[in-house]
Amino acid sequence: MRRNLGTAGILLLMLTLAIGCGEPVEQPAAHTVGLYKNVTVHFTPDDSTAFDSPFASARDKGRIMSTFHEFPVLGGPERVTLKLTVSPIRKDIRNMHDRWDRAGWVRLIKPGMAPVELCRFMTAYGGEITHEVDITRAAPLLAGHCEFEVFIDTWVSPAWTVNAELIFTPDDSGVVNPPRWSLGALFPDGGLTAEKPEATATIMVPERTRWVEMAAITTGHCTDGTDADEFITKDNVILVDGHEVYRWRPWRDDCRDFRDVNPYCAKWADGSWSSDYSRSGWCPGDVAEPVFIDLSGALTPGQHTVTWRVEDIRPRDDKDQHGYWRISASVSGW
Repeated sequence: MRRNLGTAGILLLMLTLAIGCGEPVEQPAAHTVGLYKNVTVHFTPDDSTAFDSPFASARDKGRIMSTFHEFPVLGGPERVTLKLTVSPIRKDIRNMHDRWDRAGWVRLIKPGMAPVELCRFMTAYGGEITHEVDITRAAPLLAGHCEFEVFIDTWVSPAWTVNAELIFTPDDSGVVNPPRWSLGALFPDGGLTAEKPEATATIMVPERTRWVEMAAITTGHCTDGTDADEFITKDNVILVDGHEVYRWRPWRDDCRDFRDVNPYCAKWADGSWSSDYSRSGWCPGDVAEPVFIDLSGALTPGQHTVTWRVEDIRPRDDKDQHGYWRISASVSGW
């Protein structure tokens, strides 16, 4: 899928640069901005608005809950943290409505660019999760009107309750160094599959940019929960202007550490637990951290084409089962 920033995207980057060149502004006090308060994520095809609230409204039959906030321009260097709590909704004293591990994300929507994924998470097997994620890389975009979406890949109703807030912590120590500009580059709907193993974006890098970094989030999955691409990882490749610049194989072998937040995971005959298995870049109950890739040598000022490719994705079989990769990339410059 090809995305072009167009005039709106370029103007946004120019505005971001201008903001960084203004007069010093008095450092604000630490503060918190609420995004979601006890918002229900669900799958209700007949009435997706069943759980709408003053804090959020539904899309995708309730699996996406949208909200917005108006932000002032940041007054100085600030660390920005997303605090997220995802809680299963109890069905009765013994059961949850959704006791499975589900992929989810919180993303920022701004005009003229792909969505910016602030956090990729996996729900636990029927347990509550709370995470604090540093999203300072997106600080230049948190100005003016901002739309947010939280998604959980659930198929039941009701399913999960979400609470989320942004914590802004001023910094005068020089440790926090927010980027001068930031933009969403890639977030293909449906991810990458064997039939469509690449996603491509056109990026305009502003003049005077000296350092460019990509935040890449990727997790491998399969529709039937077996083998590739969930338990057999594949090469992820980043190309700039057709030249390979980075290659890696996402993998997590520490999932045992999260068994305590997975109370409904299965224990198999061989003594193993579902939550413990190593996976392609994710664990039930944890966030999938971005890989930060220095692209300063490839993304010089000017226009470039960025491509993300996953190799050897499991193809669709005669039962319509297949592998797929959920990917997203944002780019920031200093």
